Amino acid sequence: MQTPLADRVRPKNIDEVAGQRHLLAEGKILRKIIDSGDIPNLIFYGPSGVGKTTVAKIIASQTGKKLCYLNATTSSTADIKEIIGEIGTMEAASGILLYLDEIQYFNKKQQQILLSYIENGDITLIASTTENPYFYVYNAILSRSTVFEFKTLSSEDISVVLKRAIGILCEENGKKIATTDDSINKIARAAAGDVRRALNMLELCVMLTINDDEPEVSDDIVEQILAGNSVRYDREGDEHYDIVSAYQKSMRGSDPDAAIYYLARLLAAGDLPSACRRLLVCANEDVGLAYPQIIPIVKAAVDTAMTVGLPEARLPLANAVILVATSPKSVSAHDAINDAMADVEHGIGGDIPRHLQNKHFDGEDAEIKGQHYLYPHSYPMHYVNQQYLPDNIKNKVYYKFGDNKNEQSFKEYWDKIKNK
Repeated sequence: MQTPLADRVRPKNIDEVAGQRHLLAEGKILRKIIDSGDIPNLIFYGPSGVGKTTVAKIIASQTGKKLCYLNATTSSTADIKEIIGEIGTMEAASGILLYLDEIQYFNKKQQQILLSYIENGDITLIASTTENPYFYVYNAILSRSTVFEFKTLSSEDISVVLKRAIGILCEENGKKIATTDDSINKIARAAAGDVRRALNMLELCVMLTINDDEPEVSDDIVEQILAGNSVRYDREGDEHYDIVSAYQKSMRGSDPDAAIYYLARLLAAGDLPSACRRLLVCANEDVGLAYPQIIPIVKAAVDTAMTVGLPEARLPLANAVILVATSPKSVSAHDAINDAMADVEHGIGGDIPRHLQNKHFDGEDAEIKGQHYLYPHSYPMHYVNQQYLPDNIKNKVYYKFGDNKNEQSFKEYWDKIKNK
């Protein structure tokens, strides 16, 4: 069985690697490490199909160490111990270089087994992950490794790889395969930064045409392959969090065009729950008291969306997203509750004032007998001055009026009743 095109096209040296110039260009730190030949423990972090495995294999080929490969999705503790058992053997006299793919799938115990061996140098670890290593990799391994982030490839980078791949496919099939810049660029753009995905699509295009008298990767063939296959989205990966983050930040930043675009990406991937949840959060966190009526409006839009489902759900959500993005903003309530929670979590405060307590009798040791609570509705304008916070923080101010029209009208009333 023939290996995938991505493996047949895989670069043999660093200069052939597509993209990642911020790491691999002359003078950049990872390039210097590779050229030195003295390889420390490394963790490569980034989305799929951007060159992490390729770079790791090139590094391994340049060392005199025995190369071992594990994929954490399928490997077990026994596999780790088998590699450890090779330490000190003739075959591994110069040490072992372990390439551990998808390290995030190893549990803490499995990662800990490797710890002492990478610490003393018996094993040099190169690990890759599509998830943020600071959340998924054991801290002790992180502290003994250098993390490099691999970026999504540009469509221009991918186009270069595709053109090289066409040459290889022509040679393998003994035929000239015609292409156009437009068809190559369409595949490159649709791959959304994943060169492996682009190569898989190209190979499928070639398979559909290779038996023609004059095979051609035409625009029509490319369109057929791309139909329904252009949304790249992993609900459990970093890309999910990047999209929902951009979605909420665009609403917060009052950019309805960007907010609608990211909503469209969520809905195209069928992720209706994330679209609704972040919309509700944004209405409360970022608009808040500047336009408090927006909260039931957005809740009604979300309820409608969840009731009708996709594709019709896009309509109430589009209305609500644009409303949130174009509404005045205030984080006064957000900041107030965060400050109060911080004080509670740090034990700042004290006993609830006696006149607010839910009891109507005093012990013999009470210096002042009676509750002495003042009922605000018994006073003019339904307000009377009395202490509500505990003594230790009685002058603490958590809520500060926002500078929007709505909260300033509240402040005007506040100043009036307090004779300010």
